[in-house]
Amino acid sequence: MEKKATKKREKRLRLNEIIPDDAIRSEMLNRLYKGDPILGEKGVFTNLLQSFVNAALEGEMDNFLQESKSDSSDNRRNGHTSKELRSTAGPLSIQTPRDRSGDHEPVIVKKRERELSTGLDEIILSLYARGQSVEDVRFQLRQIYGLEVSAGAISAVTDRVWSEIIEWQQRPLATCYTIIYLDAIHYKVREDGKVISKAIYTVYSVTIDGQRDILGLYLSQTEGARQWGLILEDIKRRGVEDVLFFSVDGLTGFKDVIEQSFPFSALQRCIVHKIRNSTRYVSDKDIKAVCRDLRKIYTASDRDQALIALEAFGEQWNVKYKEIKPSWEADWDDLMVFMDYGQNIRRMIYTTNPVEAVHRVMRKVTKTKGAWSNDKGLLKQLYLTLKYNEKSWKRTAFNWRVIQRELMEHFGERYTRYLT
Repeated sequence: MEKKATKKREKRLRLNEIIPDDAIRSEMLNRLYKGDPILGEKGVFTNLLQSFVNAALEGEMDNFLQESKSDSSDNRRNGHTSKELRSTAGPLSIQTPRDRSGDHEPVIVKKRERELSTGLDEIILSLYARGQSVEDVRFQLRQIYGLEVSAGAISAVTDRVWSEIIEWQQRPLATCYTIIYLDAIHYKVREDGKVISKAIYTVYSVTIDGQRDILGLYLSQTEGARQWGLILEDIKRRGVEDVLFFSVDGLTGFKDVIEQSFPFSALQRCIVHKIRNSTRYVSDKDIKAVCRDLRKIYTASDRDQALIALEAFGEQWNVKYKEIKPSWEADWDDLMVFMDYGQNIRRMIYTTNPVEAVHRVMRKVTKTKGAWSNDKGLLKQLYLTLKYNEKSWKRTAFNWRVIQRELMEHFGERYTRYLT
């Protein structure tokens, strides 16, 4: 019987091999045993990193001067330049060696550079994306990393995102989308010494391949059908030619502006919004019963059965809540569009809940904010919030393969010609 081959143990480095200097090694061990912080200002390993960077800079200069000698140059060292660097390990005191000719260009820490490339910018953007104000970010950097970063420096980092936002907002779009959800969310912004409410218009879509995507965020003074019309014209300018479905709330004039831009699209009025509005003044003791009877309307098998359920609802509740049935009758055609399709398409189009889920992501990190100093700051924070939370909204639509078969059966070439 053959013996099993024993796995050769990998040699594990000893502490004296990692840190040969006895004094440094002893000091670091003592500080670790005392429970001193690992990183940050006066962290246990901050001095080690500082020594490492300085040694690396000296090595760069040695190599540069060695190459200069091969070119018959008499260039040599000419002292050092001192500067403080920011890093995620804490502030570092750096001594950059100079040469007489001034030709040496350090690589690890470039001239006029004040930050060691350890992802500090990314940390600032991540904190800002999670709803932190500029002062909050300053506090976090000071507490965690022992870094004093000015408000101007933090704003400069976040301002670099602005060109990315403009490019994203103006990017070309697909020719056709399965559905676009339209909804707005409101925020407080300071303007001319006053705090006013402004609307962020969110255009959230499902592509013809079933991928969810945000086509744009638009900021305006108030929410209105006219502004939505301008937004629809903008997405047409960016390449959208056809949309199979729009899902919207009950904003007055929505239907008209959508028909002007996309006359062949089906418009579905949000059932969930309608139920909320219908039960706004229903007493607590009746709310469950009213919702149960309304559910019979929108879960009916077809329009005829839904109409029968509406009549039954009126017989039950007209005396006590006479305004509910007439309001459903007034919006009946827009509310019942989803009844013309199979169950899977119905589930996708009957409500604007998907775009409201996007708004919940935005609210989660902005709910503690009183007001933004300007429009630009608001858009930066919302964009970064969505960017750092893509997993929650950028995914394939539920049960897409089944939905796609239904779309092919119902729309035929209007849908299939856009498939790759």
